[in-house]
Formats: sequence, structure tokens, C-alpha cells
Amino acid sequence: MQYFVKSGNAEKQRVACVVVGIFDRRHPTDAANAIDTASNGAIAGILRRGDLDGKLGQILVVHNVPGVFCDRVMLVGLGRERNFGEAEFRAAQLSAAKALLTTGSIDAVTYLTHLQVKGRDYQWNVQQATLSAEGAFYRFDYCRGEKSRAELQDPKLERVTFDVPRRSDLAAGDRGLREACGISRGVRVAKDLGNLPANICTPAHLAKQAQDLGKQYPIKVKILEEPQMRELRMNALLAVASGSRQPPKLIVMEYMRGPKGEKPIALVGKGVTFDAGGISIKPAAKLDEMKFDMCGAASVIGAIAAAAEMQLPLNIVGIVPATENLPDGQAVKPGDIVTTMAGLTVEILNTDAEGRLILCDALTYVAQTYDPATCIDVATLTGACVIALGHQASGLFSNQTGLARQLLAAGECVGDRAWEMPLWEEYQAQLKSEFADVANIGGREAGSITAASFLHRFTRKLRWAHLD
Repeated sequence: MQYFVKSGNAEKQRVACVVVGIFDRRHPTDAANAIDTASNGAIAGILRRGDLDGKLGQILVVHNVPGVFCDRVMLVGLGRERNFGEAEFRAAQLSAAKALLTTGSIDAVTYLTHLQVKGRDYQWNVQQATLSAEGAFYRFDYCRGEKSRAELQDPKLERVTFDVPRRSDLAAGDRGLREACGISRGVRVAKDLGNLPANICTPAHLAKQAQDLGKQYPIKVKILEEPQMRELRMNALLAVASGSRQPPKLIVMEYMRGPKGEKPIALVGKGVTFDAGGISIKPAAKLDEMKFDMCGAASVIGAIAAAAEMQLPLNIVGIVPATENLPDGQAVKPGDIVTTMAGLTVEILNTDAEGRLILCDALTYVAQTYDPATCIDVATLTGACVIALGHQASGLFSNQTGLARQLLAAGECVGDRAWEMPLWEEYQAQLKSEFADVANIGGREAGSITAASFLHRFTRKLRWAHLD
């Protein structure tokens, strides 16, 4: 798909489809009014007849509108004007993008980027419109057979142009488009990795994908193998890997394009490519979804790809501990005690609480190797967090108030929200072990908080945040 930014008149567009918005109570936007004037009231007639009432996400495609040059006009409902905000803007953009794929249009110009969103500019408008389009257009066909792929029809849509009100807004729109294209590159990398089945997306495959990115971008990649992990005493990570025939990998990606000598930002992603729970085996229902337990790793690899695509002037390190968690005769057992890279001993009371075990060694590696300015780990760590927050937000834990606020603001900006959870010292009491320095679980109560508290044991000297 090709994307462009321009500034023009809606009624004079010589394209297959023009996209304009309608608020409820039959309040057209300026672009819709321009088409209405050129067509001697065609849009007003549609609204008067009740063919469209402006509810958010509602779509009506009108063909051969008199007085305009385009083949089709797509009217998009925007909801109540007084309630129109960031979420409504994204919803309207997503509905329009999905509908464009069904029109048979080769190209389209959208005027939804003219919409005013409080506190946002046209750079943000174009960025979010592009990201919404990319989300709607994404398709995963890697695992389909040749015949099945051949039967799938590719969408005819080839070009989407985002219009801005004035020529003076073009620079801001172009910046938003460049940002969105870079972000979308990283999102596609992450989605593709997450959607792959576990028999393909093994720890070795994750390592290979990182190495391939190193060939495309200025990213230095090194892979630590099991012998090197043993030398570093990463016994928590190795304990999780002990039940798998797939060798674990510690993937290190260095994107160093910031000031020389400046401490890097460290991103750490949980890379359990399949999680059966180990000896504490999971129930069979939805076990196929445990291929997604490496989405923290996919997010980190995608973030590094996006930074490189945008040529950000930053120093960023991405660390991915990758392994499977399976039951086996050599698998770690409930009650086993291991010594982590940090020297703390851990009693593994539940082998299905494995994400924190591989992350604690990875976080220690980051602290000792890079002394980062900021460290953020990303993990599908606990079902308890989904119970607490649903699928609408990630749980955010941090030992620095300023960092937490920055991450919350970043999430609001792109519509990927988080909610800050407590990290009080009182929760550490639940991790007490009778036989080791710490237990890897803290009971049923506050499961996501005790998981974060476990990781905090290894990050007290870091400016650190954890996203669950």
C-alpha cells in the first residue's frame, strides 16, 4: 500500500473514492458540505431521507454523485460532535479503512484527517489515520497453502491519500506519515511473529528473525547460547528451558544511533515460544493460544525494527530470553531451587510462573552489561492482570513515578493504554520462601502485583518499568 499527504478540494478529486465524515443530527463536515454544494444538495438529500444518521462507524457509499469528479463518495458516521475525541477519531478511521477494501476502489482520498481532536494536531491526525489503515489492511497468510493463497483475492486498493486543510499543514502531515510508516513496520514484524505457530516460531526462529533485521538495518545482533548462559549462571532461564528439546536463546539487539557514550534505553521481552506450564501443566482449553506467550519478545523485536525504520537518534538495546516451557523427564519440578544470575536463590513453587524466571536473569544481564538509562520489560506475564483490567489496558508497574507518567502518556497518544498498579513493599511478604531467598509465586491474591514485585527484586538499582 502507498500513502500520501496532500491538500485539495474534496469535490475536485479525480479518484475512485473520496471519504468524508458526517456527525449525528445530520451535521456534515466541511468536506462533505463542499461535495454537497457541488452536487446541488445530493448529500443533504441523503441525510434528509435518513439513509445515514451519523452514528459512529456507520458507512454509506454513494456512486456517481453529480457535480464531483470522483467515482464514489464514502460517508462515514462520526457520532455526536460534542463527544468526538481520540477514541472516536480512531474508530471512524478504522471503519473507513475496512470499508475501502470492499469498494473495489484503486485509490482513495480521505478528508477524515481534517477532523479537530482536542489537544492533537495534523501530525497526530495523519499518524493515527495511517496506523488505523495499516491495522485494517493487515493479513497473515504465511501458513496457508499455495492453492489457498491463490484463491484469496488481493484488495484492489493501492493508494490512500490523507488530506490536510491547508498547504501549511503538509509538513506536519508528512511527519505523521513517516512516523506511522515506521511504527507500522515494527507492528507488522510483531504481529507476524505472534501469529506463527510454535512449531515454526521456536527460539531459534526468533533469533533468526533478529539476525535478518540486523542485515536490513544498522542493528548489531548477538545470540547467547546455552553454554554461555551457564557461564553467566542464568540458572532461572535454564531451569525453564530444561523440559524442552529446543535450545534456549538470549537474543541481544543493539541499535546505537544516539550520542556516543549515552546510556541506552533497554527493552526486555518475554520470549516463551510455547507455554504448556511445565510440570504444573495448563488445562487443555485454549492451550493453542499459548503460542502467543512470546508476544513480549515480538513487541521488543518490532520496537527495534520501528526505531531503525524511523532512524531515531537513540541508543536502544533489545533483550529477548527465548525458550519453550514444556513437561519432560528433565523439566524443573515444583519445589526445586535455583540460583539466579543475580545470586538470589528462587524456590520454584509453580513451573507455570516461568516468565518471571526468564526475565529476572535477562534483567540482571541488562543491568550488568549496559547499565541502562531506562529499562522497560514487556511480557504476557499473568492471567491475573487480564482478570483485573480485561483486554482494554496493560498493567503498568514502575519504581519511578516520572517514567510511569511518560509511559501512560505514550499509551494515550497512540491508543494503547496502560493502567498503573501498585508496587508497594508490603507485597514482597507474599513471596517469602521457607527454603530460599524468594518464591516465584505469592498466592492467589494480587497475582500480577506479586509477579511484578518478584521482578522488582532484580531491578531496584534501575529506572525500571514492567508492562504486563
